[in-house]
Amino acid sequence: MNDAIEPVDTKEESLFEAPPIAEQERMVEAILFASSETVTVAELNARMPHGSDAAEALVYLRKRYEGRGVRVVKVGDAWAMRTAPDLSFLMQKETVETRKLSRAAIETLAIIAYHQPITRAEIEEIRGVSVSRGTVDQLLEMEWIRFGRRKMTPGRPVTFVVTQDFLDHFGLESARDLPGLKELRASGLLESRLPPNHMPTLGAGDEDLAEEALEGQSELFED
Repeated sequence: MNDAIEPVDTKEESLFEAPPIAEQERMVEAILFASSETVTVAELNARMPHGSDAAEALVYLRKRYEGRGVRVVKVGDAWAMRTAPDLSFLMQKETVETRKLSRAAIETLAIIAYHQPITRAEIEEIRGVSVSRGTVDQLLEMEWIRFGRRKMTPGRPVTFVVTQDFLDHFGLESARDLPGLKELRASGLLESRLPPNHMPTLGAGDEDLAEEALEGQSELFED
C-alpha cells in the first residue's frame, strides 16, 4: 500500500515579525547619527530586531537625505552620515588642524593609494629616494595606511594599503574615486620630479586598480 507523502514546509518561521521598513529606516538613521565611526550593514543588522534588512532600509534612507544638509554616504564597505560637500565651508571654524603632513609623507601616501598593495622597496623605487621609518610610522599612527598581505617574493616583504579612515577623511567611497594625475598636480600633491609613468593618468576609472586595492586578491600575495 502506497501512502501519499505530504510535503513538509522546512521554512523556519520567526516568532516575531520584522518591523515595517519605515521603522527600520528610522532605526538605521538613529544608529548612524549616534555613531562616531562608520557602521557596516552586518553591524546594523546585528543591532536591529530579528528579520530586519538594513541594506534595504539604507536605500530608502539615502534617498530621503538627497539634497539635504546631511547625507548618508558609503565609505568602503561601511556607512555614515556626513555634511553635504557643498556646505563644508560652514564647518571650517570647527576644524582644528593638529598636524601637517610633510612632502615626503604626502608623496608616500599618494604612491600607496595608487599602487597598493605596495612594498617599501617599491615605494622607494618610485620616489627615487629612501622612505624614512618616521614617515611610515606617522601614516600608520594616523591610521591612514595599514599593513597588507606579504608579497610572495624572496624575503616575503610586507606591503602597505590605505585604510577605510583614509577613504572617509577624503570623502571617497572606494579607491576608484581617487583623483587622476592632472588633479593631483593642480592641487600641489604631486611633484613634477616623480616619474610620470609611475602614476596613473586616471584614478577614477581604473576598475582593476580599485579591486586590487580594496581586496588585495592576487596570486603574488598571501595572508
